[in-house]
Amino acid sequence: MRDDDSAPESPNSAAGAERLVEPEDALPPIDMERLPPHLREAAARAGWTELMPVQARAIPYLRAGRDLMVQSRTGSGKTGAFMLPILELIDRGSKACQALILVPTRELAQQVAREAELLGGALGIRTAAVYGGVPYGGQFEAFRRGAHIVVGTPGRILDHLLKRTLAFDAVQILILDEADRMLSMGFYPDMCDIKRHLRPRPAGSYMFSATFPPYVMSLAGQFLRAPELLSLSRDRIHVMEVEHVLYKTPALDKDRALVRIIEIENPDSALIFCNTRSRVHYVSVVLQRFGYDADELSSDLSQAVRDKVLGRLRAGTLKFLVATDVAGRGIDLPELSHVIQYDFPEDPEAYIHRAGRTGRAGAAGVAISLVSDVERIGLLSLAKRFGIDLDERPVPTDEEVAAIVSERLTALLEARLRTRDKLQIERMKRFAPLARTLAQSEDVAALLVMVLDDRYQELLHAPAPQPEPGGGPEPRGEPRTRSSRGGGSRRGGRRGRGGRGGARRG
Repeated sequence: MRDDDSAPESPNSAAGAERLVEPEDALPPIDMERLPPHLREAAARAGWTELMPVQARAIPYLRAGRDLMVQSRTGSGKTGAFMLPILELIDRGSKACQALILVPTRELAQQVAREAELLGGALGIRTAAVYGGVPYGGQFEAFRRGAHIVVGTPGRILDHLLKRTLAFDAVQILILDEADRMLSMGFYPDMCDIKRHLRPRPAGSYMFSATFPPYVMSLAGQFLRAPELLSLSRDRIHVMEVEHVLYKTPALDKDRALVRIIEIENPDSALIFCNTRSRVHYVSVVLQRFGYDADELSSDLSQAVRDKVLGRLRAGTLKFLVATDVAGRGIDLPELSHVIQYDFPEDPEAYIHRAGRTGRAGAAGVAISLVSDVERIGLLSLAKRFGIDLDERPVPTDEEVAAIVSERLTALLEARLRTRDKLQIERMKRFAPLARTLAQSEDVAALLVMVLDDRYQELLHAPAPQPEPGGGPEPRGEPRTRSSRGGGSRRGGRRGRGGRGGARRG
């Protein structure tokens, strides 16, 4: 791997310096003039006058068929980086799917498909956008017409594979776009199932992601052969064990912001720090009332209660622990996926100790801070002092949360439907008339909303089954399992990091 601190912002511009990491046997960047004529014409249709840095650097590797991990920020031009080389591979005389692009959400599937149509439509290259939560008819028709490029979410693509309405015998290239977000949506098991439908060796497999923590690197090793890394980052290379995330949050809106962040992140297990015992109690009650599996730990609890709470957390049967710094001392929790600082510590350097509770023993972790304007200044100064790469994000809106949880629940329900046998499918038809009635009437739609909410809470947030007293077997029923974010274990083989990967039950 070669590290170049002086690479220019663009092959044709010196607008700024960036840090470039590329394979040892690096390929030179390409510019617009050296693209084949039909690709230059495609770029012109999209209004491109020159290639963006990620395109200029990545396209030569895709044209050479070298499996690659590409670090690319949102809006950096990554879709064009893989779409232009795909256009070169397509045999327009065939009706078979030749390029598969897996994405985490329907919005991204639509966006990538639109760009594919813009670039390749005039060349006679057909694209299908495939995602859940919509009827199958339009997708069946796109396959019948002969979609050369299929862009979609893993769950719905797997549905088509099992229905045999889609085949991958002719797939030449695989793209995993925003792989970290795909894991956060709970798609890892579906991605593994899709892999079994692919030929042993497509012409090339590529992964695009904003960051490369260990769980994403593990995924790369499963889907790419001897993957190489190409990273374009202005500040530092996002190959990390702990992600540090900052949300600027008004003090009076912290509780609602915390809930929205948890819904987006869906942590496997989290330690939430507050500065006072009263705040610890308040936050734990808020989480419990919202339906989360949460408990509290403060210095005024008896040792027996402390031991019980910590025992649940260590056993993986407690998802959220809210605690003060005093209560948190001496707790060794190597399985912890997230640390959330609801209150910024009075001693800024305590941030380092709190954040250090996650990402231990080579595991990946996320440290999240909810800060005011003043606290943000202090955290930025601390980050500069200790060389911490802070990712500042806006607090998710209610609309963004609704979109994410809807897609996540759709994926979970479609996965559940795939496991049903003919008799179970016949049985559930009893409720088809009721479902249509509920969906069509605003007055009774609340019943359907309630059922969906209950099912989502059961699948994602319900407490794990507790062992019977005396060490007996766990209660019978649906087991609570957490799918891995990176395949297999992320912490010593005990369990995968499934919080952001989504709990998969039944």
